[in-house]
Amino acid sequence: MAGSKSDSVIRFEQVSKSYAIYERPSDRLRELATLGRLKRHRDFKALDDVSFSVRRGETFCIIGENGSGKSTMLQIIAGILQPSAGIVQVEGRVAALLELGSGFNPEFSGRDNVYLNAAILGLTHAETERRFHAIEEFAEIGDFLDQPVKTYSSGMAVRLAFAVAIHVDPEILLVDEALAVGDVYFRQRCLRKVHELRQHGVTILFVSHSMGDIKAIGDRVLWLDRGSVRDLGTTDLVISKYLAEMNAKDSSFVEHQAEHRKDQPRSQSQPPQLVTSIPNIDHRHGDGRAEIIGIAVLNEHGEPAGMLEPNTKAIVRISARAHQDIALPNIGFMMRNHLGIDFAGSNTLREGYELDPMQPGDTLTIDFHIEFPELYPSHFSFSPAIADGTLLNYRICDWIDNALILQMGHAEGQIYGYLHLPCRIEVNAKLGRGEVEVKRG
Repeated sequence: MAGSKSDSVIRFEQVSKSYAIYERPSDRLRELATLGRLKRHRDFKALDDVSFSVRRGETFCIIGENGSGKSTMLQIIAGILQPSAGIVQVEGRVAALLELGSGFNPEFSGRDNVYLNAAILGLTHAETERRFHAIEEFAEIGDFLDQPVKTYSSGMAVRLAFAVAIHVDPEILLVDEALAVGDVYFRQRCLRKVHELRQHGVTILFVSHSMGDIKAIGDRVLWLDRGSVRDLGTTDLVISKYLAEMNAKDSSFVEHQAEHRKDQPRSQSQPPQLVTSIPNIDHRHGDGRAEIIGIAVLNEHGEPAGMLEPNTKAIVRISARAHQDIALPNIGFMMRNHLGIDFAGSNTLREGYELDPMQPGDTLTIDFHIEFPELYPSHFSFSPAIADGTLLNYRICDWIDNALILQMGHAEGQIYGYLHLPCRIEVNAKLGRGEVEVKRG
């Protein structure tokens, strides 16, 4: 366990959290009627024998797939849940941003909820008064501050909740996936504030699917897998292992689909080759009228690509689903380098392919056949998107930053700069000694 007990502000020792799962509501009543002598449920362990410690002033990040126990862990630290077994010790004032508008009364105005939440966190009315202007300024929700919270959009609720959490002088700040719903401008402000809190010695626990955010602020990373600790260590090392496993899992899924199609009778029409895995989400935005449901990169034989190879053909496969009418669907992707710079990209309209209109429930898979040149060996990410409109006038329905990350393999020769341009060498002329005449005017 990293960190000594003296400098640890959060400590988990063999912590487990179990829930009773009943197949039918009546089973709960039958079990109660027998005073528990007749067991009618099965136990589900959201956390299983978890041990770790967090040092004072550390930014401790938690990653894992949905359902791995991340939110349960934060709720235990916040005191919302009690563990079923083990020891949990938390020292210091905890401010938690665990879900949209958590702790807000939807019937109260935003102003009333600020005072209510601050009081719950231990601030007096006078202390809240002194901080109120800063909270109002950071939230930037204008006149909505005096409107009931139930009228807020999800982004407005997050703005106000985050503004309260960071202005109550927390010693420990818990941040779950709530920031994922915010716009890019507000997310950047929030991350700058997190950096500022770090410099002031605030201990931060950060849960996110955004590997970019975690790399930017994390000191250490805990990887949870089905309620158990899979790995714990430095940010770069744990994230590398996690992304490798997610890519391998995605490849296995695509291979399974291919094997399933191979076993189908030839007389049957083959179903669309959907992909339903999104290995990573750094940020997601759009109006939600359609969504990206999966992305994969395949080699020229249609097999999952473990890495990108120079001078080879590949397929970028993107699946999307419409939730409303999409008159002019346009599906594409942006490829970024390890610095986050837009490196290359394309879309169906750019390639001269006009898709038919999509209706609610329609699902479409697009294959982009690409010939990769010799690129310098580094990590490259793919950000898929679906829009509605022309190349010049469009609305983004769904955009996922860095949904898939792959390593570019080493080329045979040296790469000078970012890529090696296809080049043919030809000797234009070779003159012998004495054959060069110097013309004088």
